[in-house]
Amino acid sequence: MVAYEFYWRDHKGKDDLIGILPERRKNSERITQESIINWARKVIGDNAEVKDISFIQIEIDEAQTESLGLNPHSELRKKFNK
Repeated sequence: MVAYEFYWRDHKGKDDLIGILPERRKNSERITQESIINWARKVIGDNAEVKDISFIQIEIDEAQTESLGLNPHSELRKKFNK
């Protein structure tokens, strides 16, 4: 399964892991770099501190999705909407 590790660059220039989101879209034509970044921004919400977001594409197996707790939408929102 394809997933994305999202990072944001803090004010000190350090890349911090935001979280991992699994790709669930079946139509590959809808998957672009812009759509992936927009997806992360939707999950994070309107947090002014998170401006410089980047990602890397990773492969994970189905067993890892549960062990990593990959229903991350609520976890990411909790992290950035405090």
